[in-house]
Amino acid sequence: MQKIFVTGAAGFIGSSLVDRLLADGVAVTGWDNFSTGQERFLAGAGQNPRFTLARGDNLDLPALTAAMRGCDFVFHLAANADVRFGTEHPRKDLEQNTIATFNVLEAMRANGVKRIAFSSTGSTYGEAAVIPTPEDAPFPLQTSLYGASKVAGEGLLSSYGEGFGFECYIFRFVSILGERYTHGHIFDFHQQLLAHPTWLKILGDGQQRKSYLYIQDCLEAMLHVTRRGTAREAKHHTQIYNLGTPEYVRVNDSVGFICAALGLQPELRYTGGDRGWIGDNPFIFLDTKKISATGWKPELTIEQGIVKTLRWLEANRWVYESRP
Repeated sequence: MQKIFVTGAAGFIGSSLVDRLLADGVAVTGWDNFSTGQERFLAGAGQNPRFTLARGDNLDLPALTAAMRGCDFVFHLAANADVRFGTEHPRKDLEQNTIATFNVLEAMRANGVKRIAFSSTGSTYGEAAVIPTPEDAPFPLQTSLYGASKVAGEGLLSSYGEGFGFECYIFRFVSILGERYTHGHIFDFHQQLLAHPTWLKILGDGQQRKSYLYIQDCLEAMLHVTRRGTAREAKHHTQIYNLGTPEYVRVNDSVGFICAALGLQPELRYTGGDRGWIGDNPFIFLDTKKISATGWKPELTIEQGIVKTLRWLEANRWVYESRP
């Protein structure tokens, strides 16, 4: 990899990847429309001569194509990741996830870029019948607009792999934790406890079972397989990997880790039901044997990732005011 193009470069995962690539001596062009990304996340990268920031939106194909010129690998991380409120703005998932991915692929085609890594999601499995869920699980009904838009993006990648000889890496993440985390249950719980430390509202019944992965483990997984070039020898030039830990926790377990770390014992107030919102899968646990077989394994447990995330949020309370 000589010059890498990162969409969503100012986001949680994107900015962390930019820093990792620069530390590895790679030249990086970061692309972001700053709809949710944070300028401060790129402060360090901005001091590096190998980093170029290009401001723009994935829906602006001419600008995207121009910004990508000279790159030879794309990490496509930009997306609308708002699963919970997807039904309030269904067009956003179509535009920011599916059409945006089409534009990224077209910009690659125009520039002769043949290699791409795509951040998909475990939500593509819907409410899976097979637990832990492998990459070749039976194709499910979709339960969120976010998941549906990512399935469409995956389909576009594999089709470009077949039609244009692209080398495609699709990563189906569980929820990612760690430094620069700006949305999710730890963010919400900590924000609540700052406002009222004596009680905590929990969506659902607290029994939802979830898996999580620490940000640096996520980055290492993506770089590990893309640098090995595993999709090159794949039948259709596309490789799909689940990314997660070989464990899961209940929401109540997460609450326990957070409250213990903060030294609090709030009253827990449940909204009821087996899920918090439409599309909230009550049991997400991905089978990660495929990527483990390549030699990768996560370093942190879920509990360690949750506590690290909480400590970062405690030290960076500005994110509660600056998040759009």
